[in-house]
Amino acid sequence: MPEWLDIALRSALFVVVLFIITKWLGKKQISELSIFEYVTGISIGSIGAEVAMGLERSIFHGVIGIVIFAAIPFFAGLISLKSKGFRNFIEGKATVFIKDGKIMEDNLKKERYTIDELLALLRKKDVYQVADVEFAVLEATGDLSVMLKKENQPLTAKALNLSVPSVKEPQTVIMDGVIMDEPLATIGRSRAWLHTELDKLGVTVENVFLGQINSFGELTVDLFDDKLQVASPQERPLILSTLKKCQADLELFALGTESKEAKQMYKLNSQKLQEAIDKVTPILKA
Repeated sequence: MPEWLDIALRSALFVVVLFIITKWLGKKQISELSIFEYVTGISIGSIGAEVAMGLERSIFHGVIGIVIFAAIPFFAGLISLKSKGFRNFIEGKATVFIKDGKIMEDNLKKERYTIDELLALLRKKDVYQVADVEFAVLEATGDLSVMLKKENQPLTAKALNLSVPSVKEPQTVIMDGVIMDEPLATIGRSRAWLHTELDKLGVTVENVFLGQINSFGELTVDLFDDKLQVASPQERPLILSTLKKCQADLELFALGTESKEAKQMYKLNSQKLQEAIDKVTPILKA
């Protein structure tokens, strides 16, 4: 066998082996590498490369080495699930950098971080002033978690005592011009309904790159042709406009009638409708 072909076959084999090993270790080892996992990952790659290029070395011996290096972090992870002390030793512990708005200089030195590096980490979190931070901790993965002071936190609907509708995940019903029947069935819609909605937008299924239905039952589409513009769903804004028009008409009727009973009735119903509008506006507002 030619040497180049032997190297190609060895390389292909170890790509498959490394892929299987990585899948076996799980997603955590990919997204959040501890120091221990980082070291074993480098070793596994080095073994694979060495055996792939070293024609005089046994492939079987290389596979054994890779399996052993992969098994060590796998079983270490199992032990970590049961022992916090072992987990802290292997994966490390979080380090507080800012507490009660004060920088913990000793902890910075312990982790060998300069103030410039801390400021850079804060900027990645869109924080440009240390005085805005109540608490910041360097996670074992190297990420900085930041909690802003109460007065600097963004406003939420709960803080403003506003009621907002619950939002469910959108369902993708069209992908690459093909209708996805399972998501349609999940939300209780049919192909006939989908075609009707597409007709309202003036597009066909074949022209749709991606079509999704939101939690309000509205269809939004992205077309293959980016130059074409598709109108946004208007059902909710139209309903809100209709309610506001009805409320305004009731006020006009109250002003236009001479009957005290009718005037009182129109005013009362106008107030009730306004209360209903205030409640549904967060839901119907586009």
